[in-house]
Amino acid sequence: MTTALEQVLDGLGEAAVAVSGGVDSLTLAVLAGRRLGPGRVLMVHAASPAVPPEATARVRRQAETEGWRLEVIDAGEFADPRYRANPANRCFFCKTSLYGAIAGRTARQILSGANTDDLTEYRPGLDAAREHGVRHPYLEAGMDKAAVRALAKALGLAEAAELPASPCLSSRIETGLAIDAAELAAVHRAEILLQAALKPRTVRCRIRAAGVVLELDAATLAALEPPVRDGLCAEIAALMPPGVAARGVSFAPYRTGSAFLVDRP
Repeated sequence: MTTALEQVLDGLGEAAVAVSGGVDSLTLAVLAGRRLGPGRVLMVHAASPAVPPEATARVRRQAETEGWRLEVIDAGEFADPRYRANPANRCFFCKTSLYGAIAGRTARQILSGANTDDLTEYRPGLDAAREHGVRHPYLEAGMDKAAVRALAKALGLAEAAELPASPCLSSRIETGLAIDAAELAAVHRAEILLQAALKPRTVRCRIRAAGVVLELDAATLAALEPPVRDGLCAEIAALMPPGVAARGVSFAPYRTGSAFLVDRP
């Protein structure tokens, strides 16, 4: 599969890689940069309230290590009321802003880190990619997430290879509730607090219409003693905007995409 991926990259002219800071895009960017050379590849990272600052820092570190030409941009999705309304196809508007912003800066072929596992879920961002002529080298090479992680290790990207899945912070907001930058910042602070306190394998802080839900992997949740649970709920409530905190804070088992509540449009 790596050979197939290299063949895809070799067939490109000049490319612009959308680098979010996760394992998929980082690995693609490193391979493309090494395979094609710095003159043929531009790396673009969109920083926004929905992107954890750690991801932006990770991209900047990798750019320095690899000698990338990197542009960190504001793709402008928060200026789009359709995105902020948080419909079921919110990602379409996000990716439309991203790919439109990249295309406005360069005529290079835009590349994304989508892999075959992404085809098993509803991914409206892929519709936006199709409209902008974005290519997905992993899809063309038939690579899934496990293959991408294996490639990351082979490239010497040990840290990236072990990164847990981490969708953008807007995915923590229940569908239909407006996306608010202050709430996203509070969600991020809450997850950092829980990581430091519990060292969970998985953690998500969801803002739901019924309240704030702190989702943990089963083992961590089972080991959580009531006094610790109550104390953490109080700490998290103090991090939230008043209107959100007033709805209450509770714990629940982690469920993938549990804030996505309605059918696709």
